[in-house]
Amino acid sequence: MSYVTDFPLTEDEKAQIASRLQALETEHHDLDDVIGRLARDPGVDQLQLRRLKKRKLFLKDQIQRLRARLIPDILA
Repeated sequence: MSYVTDFPLTEDEKAQIASRLQALETEHHDLDDVIGRLARDPGVDQLQLRRLKKRKLFLKDQIQRLRARLIPDILA
């Protein structure tokens, strides 16, 4: 997938981005649930928990980038 360009997105590109966005949001939500459950477990592997949190932050960044592609900032 290409990065930000000055060209408007085609409908196909918008659909691909929307589909990818949906998948990332689902994974982000699932990770949030898993992290919440693991954080309540005193015997949890802290390294595993940190890796999951890092993955969740990565997903959040990806989601923000894709949303920005679908709804670009309008310069005033």
